[in-house]
Amino acid sequence: MIDTSVSTISFFRFKDPSSKWNAFRQMGLSPGHLKGIEGMTFGKMLGTGAGQGFRMWPNWGVYGVLQSWESEAASWEFFNSHPWWQLLSDLSAEHWITHMQAFKSHGSWDGSQPFVEATTHAKDRTVGILTRATIARPHLWHFWSRVARVSRAIQEVPIQPLFSMGVGELPIVQQATFSFWRNTSDMMAYAYQHPYHKEVVMKTRQNGWYSEELFARFHPYQTTGTLYGANPLSGFL
Repeated sequence: MIDTSVSTISFFRFKDPSSKWNAFRQMGLSPGHLKGIEGMTFGKMLGTGAGQGFRMWPNWGVYGVLQSWESEAASWEFFNSHPWWQLLSDLSAEHWITHMQAFKSHGSWDGSQPFVEATTHAKDRTVGILTRATIARPHLWHFWSRVARVSRAIQEVPIQPLFSMGVGELPIVQQATFSFWRNTSDMMAYAYQHPYHKEVVMKTRQNGWYSEELFARFHPYQTTGTLYGANPLSGFL
């Protein structure tokens, strides 16, 4: 068990209308439940998009929880005993938890840096990528008119991620993508060679589309549970 800083990304899938409604309610209640957790230094419940990458339309059946911890032991104490986590688990049809360590992070989230660079980069290891942005309101139309093409394009590239999902706190304005790739080479092949992705990165820098942004990279090292009947990282850690 790792006794230094770790992060976790978890996803819950809800099937019936009642559980989906309750999960939606928990989005509003989650800031209170995620306050004062012993050993947790950052925590956000996130909605998800219908598809890969940034998407305007929500997926009402899947929610994520992104957290940072002082140690792995602190995370398991929360997962095994916290009443709010048990409520989400009971409501959901399945859930998936992945432990990981950040090796690179820059930018801010709500004005602070939530991830400690706790390990070093290994090019041949599985890599997790978080791209998060608050879109400046005057640029919402320009952003969304171009980014939808990028989200569709990820399904067309020869090298596919192991997992990719759009997540966010607020639809349209606060958006993020979390993805896992077999290794850094696969991730770089998409991020820096695909023309649509390169175009949006360039436009973002030129036009100041984001009022806040954060990019983080992780090495996952432990994964439990399933999402849509399978664990996307099974056999890759």
